[in-house]
Amino acid sequence: MRNILFKSIFFSGLIFICLLFIPSLVLPKKIVLFGGKLFGYWSSICLRFIYSTKIIVIGKENMISNKSFFIACSHQSMFETFYLQTIFNSPIFILKKELLNIPIFGWYLRKTGSISINRNKITKENLNFIEKVKKKIQETGSPLIIFPQATRVLPEDRVPFKKGVGRIYKELNMQCQPVAIDSGKVWPKNGTIKANKTITVSILDPIDPGLEEKEFVRLLENKIYSELGIN
Repeated sequence: MRNILFKSIFFSGLIFICLLFIPSLVLPKKIVLFGGKLFGYWSSICLRFIYSTKIIVIGKENMISNKSFFIACSHQSMFETFYLQTIFNSPIFILKKELLNIPIFGWYLRKTGSISINRNKITKENLNFIEKVKKKIQETGSPLIIFPQATRVLPEDRVPFKKGVGRIYKELNMQCQPVAIDSGKVWPKNGTIKANKTITVSILDPIDPGLEEKEFVRLLENKIYSELGIN
């Protein structure tokens, strides 16, 4: 019953925010980005008041400042796609192209500069993907968010990170900010949300540029999974 209540309130709130911010689609992008932050705060409010979920952010002293960087984050739940926008300033997401076709929500994603990709397909658009990423970062100065697992995974699963994160690291030649979030133990991709639990957002030590791609992916994977307690 609580799960139905949560979904009803949570998604109704998201729809309300989307409708409220429709005028922002023709206004400066920073207004749409503020709406994105509201998504993040709304998700935490719903979890806190309906499921007594505590959210802890640790490692803020590790956050990169005054330079370009990209964020590589674990992906166990819908939670991080919203909440990361409350921590990092105006982030750019890499996402499935299908999401851009969602009415209203997809319009916001385009407005914020999100970068789409056709997974498992070789297209001209995908071949120019890294160039699109570079151009977007140069134009906006915003950090890029990538989920190296490419999809939501179960909390206990150690899914190998995709090679693409290594290519992005090499081609962008900038610091990587690893982030580990154990949201799946509270809000799993399938199943019921669990009450009276804690979600921990861990901002880990940055990884400097200059490593070989495979070495970087191995280091990143070990950092994040070690923080999550997954061997």
